[in-house]
Amino acid sequence: MRALLSSVGTRGDVQPIVALGLKVRELGHEVRLCVPPNFVEWVRDFGFEAVPVGVEMRQPSSRGPVGPLTAEQIRRIRESMPDLISNQFEVLGVAAEGCDVILGANAHQYAARSIAELRGVAYVTALYAPVALPSPDHAPPPAAGERWESGNAERNMERWGDNLRAWNNRALERVNHNRSQRGLSRIDDVLHYNLTDHPWVATDGILAPIPSTLGMKVFETGAWILQDETSLPRELAAFLDAGEEPIYFGFGSMPAPPSVTRTLVNAASAVGRRAVISQGWAELEVIDDATDCIVIDDVNQQALFPRVAAIVHHGGAGTTAAATRAGVPQVVVPMFNDQFYWATRVRTLGIGTCVIGTLTTATLASALREAFEPPIAKQARSIAQQLSSDGALVAARRLVTL
Repeated sequence: MRALLSSVGTRGDVQPIVALGLKVRELGHEVRLCVPPNFVEWVRDFGFEAVPVGVEMRQPSSRGPVGPLTAEQIRRIRESMPDLISNQFEVLGVAAEGCDVILGANAHQYAARSIAELRGVAYVTALYAPVALPSPDHAPPPAAGERWESGNAERNMERWGDNLRAWNNRALERVNHNRSQRGLSRIDDVLHYNLTDHPWVATDGILAPIPSTLGMKVFETGAWILQDETSLPRELAAFLDAGEEPIYFGFGSMPAPPSVTRTLVNAASAVGRRAVISQGWAELEVIDDATDCIVIDDVNQQALFPRVAAIVHHGGAGTTAAATRAGVPQVVVPMFNDQFYWATRVRTLGIGTCVIGTLTTATLASALREAFEPPIAKQARSIAQQLSSDGALVAARRLVTL
């Protein structure tokens, strides 16, 4: 059997399907991956056949204050991109040759199910957050510039209705144009077609319980964790050994202005801690020669996170899972999409807190003080011990039997 695994987006979207692909291969099957161009070589290093799809999602580092992305920022990003829907149809149409099953990671797989339909093979959509599922239990991920706040069931479904219309306005005609070119019939609901009535959710049920859904049979696999045995860089290891546990700050692929490093260092200092700052795609740097902080590139989070006092991050699904597994208090600074959901889950579980809105030294220091309260640290350790570790294997075993 040969599986085609497709992902669009950032590192947090791609890394889980690499973890899944490794487990599928361990079961004796072949795997081909479609990933954004900037991840092709990285994926090939694992010995996979990798095909570029879409564009590199990395955006310039020069942005406004850290906080929720505005509608104007999202508009500029979208307008700068080519027709990614047609690109997905073209690339996956070729990549699916000889494949027996297709898995598309996240709801923005506009072509994957259509190509599976065209070729007559099994198809699965996998999601990284339950908030992507239409449900009366929660509101949809917020539009740019909005906060995520769930209401009652009636209000939530009204907002899902608005969300479905937005998906159709944005993509329905382009999807149907590409389907008609391949002899496929029109669809009338982009999001529901992309999700299918049997989506998988690659999360742990304790961290992210599945909500009630309407007509869907959801399979929660557990998180797809890519095991990393890489040692920490010598300079970072020496910094960790040289004093009390520092605070980790990292915003992954999210934008941030260079000046935010001063905010992070000052907040750490306010609570009496040193700082480890991940450059991320914003390419953050130390502003001065402060000796109480270190700036790092991508490192093994599985090795680093258990050695810090708290983890301040943007609330991506992968980072939230890694931080929770480390058993360390978190402060989530959400900016976009499902990050607000993860911030809510961290607070609800009592394993950390969050900063909603523009990040300042005062708001961050206050959140850190709350995160350092003994009950939160105790709960973070407790929840970490309850999480499963075999989600990728569970998913692989099910995928190869479809």
